Amino acid sequence: MSRGVKESIGRAVGRPAASGYLPAPGPVAPPEPAQPCDLVTVPARQGLEAVDILRLRDGVGPVLHDGACHTLGFLVPPGTAAGWDLPGSACTQTYGRGGVLAAVCGGDGAAMEPPVTGSGWLVPPDGAFAAATDPVVLRAALGEAARTIEAVDRCQ
Repeated sequence: MSRGVKESIGRAVGRPAASGYLPAPGPVAPPEPAQPCDLVTVPARQGLEAVDILRLRDGVGPVLHDGACHTLGFLVPPGTAAGWDLPGSACTQTYGRGGVLAAVCGGDGAAMEPPVTGSGWLVPPDGAFAAATDPVVLRAALGEAARTIEAVDRCQ
């Protein structure tokens, strides 16, 4: 491969050219548009167990709690609601009704006000491992949490 081809490829993938000089910066890409998210709600007891499980595995995204702390809400990627069917939980599409990830996280990554009125952050966006919880991972954690709660209740 010729030196010119290597330099072109280097510039295309953002690596320095073989000459050691970086190409002049091009136009700055516009910020990504706000991404909608869906919200999986579960009873607080099961949700708290799931949060602990997800934290141990570095898989928890932002989590809301309602004002009375009866339910928790996990922010999940858009489209999750269309296929969500886990008994004891609900998944709501929030597109166009708040729950927008860009509104949840400030430009500097600091947590802003929760997108749902009357709620607060259990896991704020700046304390989460991901922008949203992976629904497959969440489903597994909620199942594990339910089994744990069932086992504890049998022992009492």
